[in-house]
Amino acid sequence: MIRKEDVVEIGRFAKPHGIKGEITLNFTSDIFDRVECEYLIGEIEGILVPFFVEEYRFKNDTVALIKLEGVDNEAAAKEFAGVPVYFPKELFGEEELNGADSWDYFVGFRVTDARYGELGEVVAVDESTANVLLQVAEGGKEWLVPAAEELFDDIDHENKMLYMNLPEGLIDPGRAHECF
Repeated sequence: MIRKEDVVEIGRFAKPHGIKGEITLNFTSDIFDRVECEYLIGEIEGILVPFFVEEYRFKNDTVALIKLEGVDNEAAAKEFAGVPVYFPKELFGEEELNGADSWDYFVGFRVTDARYGELGEVVAVDESTANVLLQVAEGGKEWLVPAAEELFDDIDHENKMLYMNLPEGLIDPGRAHECF
């Protein structure tokens, strides 16, 4: 049985591509291209299941088209839409496990600031601008926090905690955005 603590999420299957069973994979790590492994792991109804990869090709730097064994038509490929995709943790290098591969690694981490205390959980990463921002939400409020390494005091990977030291005035608890 594959356990959640033995894998790392690397993306999510999206829609089928074509009629021969290819599936679009939006990935945050291209580890499957850099490390020898014949399968990807999908989470189906809460259970982690290995799926053997027949072939794949890159569409761009964050999307691949994957052909899985036994998935031979569009209808079968549709069943994978929205399925989280994982990779065996044992095949990752130390740098990748510590988040060097992508800021998305920090989604799900709790953020505590030296000045303001616990802010909430990183729910998304905004990389659409030159400055990467962590979207932190808690209790119906959200903040955009710069993902700048110099603002990190410590990172607890095991307990998924970010300890930050944000500049004074950056976070005003009374002026957080309302989450809808």
